[in-house]
Amino acid sequence: MKVKKAVIPAAGYGTRFLPASKAQPKEMIPVVDKPTIQYIVEEAVAAGIEEILIISSKDKQSIEDHFDKSMALESYLEKKGKMDLLDMVRDISELADIHYIRQGEQKGLGHAIFCARTFVGDDPFAVLLGDDLVDAAQPVIGQMIEIFEDKNEPIIGVQKVAREDVSKYGIVKYSEQENSLYQVEDLIEKPDIKEAPSNLAILGRYVITPDIFPLLAETKPGKGNEIQLTDALKSLAEKRTVQAYDFIGKRYDVGNKFGYLQATVELALKYSDYKEEFKDYLKKYINTQL
Repeated sequence: MKVKKAVIPAAGYGTRFLPASKAQPKEMIPVVDKPTIQYIVEEAVAAGIEEILIISSKDKQSIEDHFDKSMALESYLEKKGKMDLLDMVRDISELADIHYIRQGEQKGLGHAIFCARTFVGDDPFAVLLGDDLVDAAQPVIGQMIEIFEDKNEPIIGVQKVAREDVSKYGIVKYSEQENSLYQVEDLIEKPDIKEAPSNLAILGRYVITPDIFPLLAETKPGKGNEIQLTDALKSLAEKRTVQAYDFIGKRYDVGNKFGYLQATVELALKYSDYKEEFKDYLKKYINTQL
């Protein structure tokens, strides 16, 4: 089955990014010159996704505004002859067919995904979390869609993390391994380091089948008194084969301030129009600090 729909949860308070997220959505804070959520949408589009549902909440209207047309801005840029900027602005509003729904209460990622059930219908769908920005030659969700369309099995995106960091993530226990694919036996949400069955951490990319929704409906609040997607995926793995895929790409946790700084510096050095100038500046600055 083809995967043409994606769900992007963006309803959280963004407390890890206070005070910047107090009056603006965390998803709209830019990395170099683009809001983080635009990177996520662009990844989905590059992977062949045609329809996107952004799960939002109160006070996040600016996300919708960003992907909407801005006639006043377009008219201004056209009158000023700034055609490159005009094309850029128009491209943003034409990226994909984007829908929105509000998650009335922040009851966890599992609840957010459950809110997407009408949009998803009977189709397989991708899930991309905005805190995980990945620099990859091939979009990570595209890598996973290819595997799904070959095997027709739900896929969880993972990477290996340092053993001391396993308590920060959902961790995969697996029974079989075939290259970068691991057959999921169990999923443990933020285990103690002594109880972690591996260091394969779930990192914000999923391709899921719609049979997850009845399981989400039955899932009780878990860690943090929230409905955890990990718990529903654990139940799904008891009923059918679920794979974990160790994806190829450099992942940044841009919901974390240090990860955000890493992404800003490294992506600026790699992609920015100012990369050479910025590189020279960093060299000079660092030399003065040593």
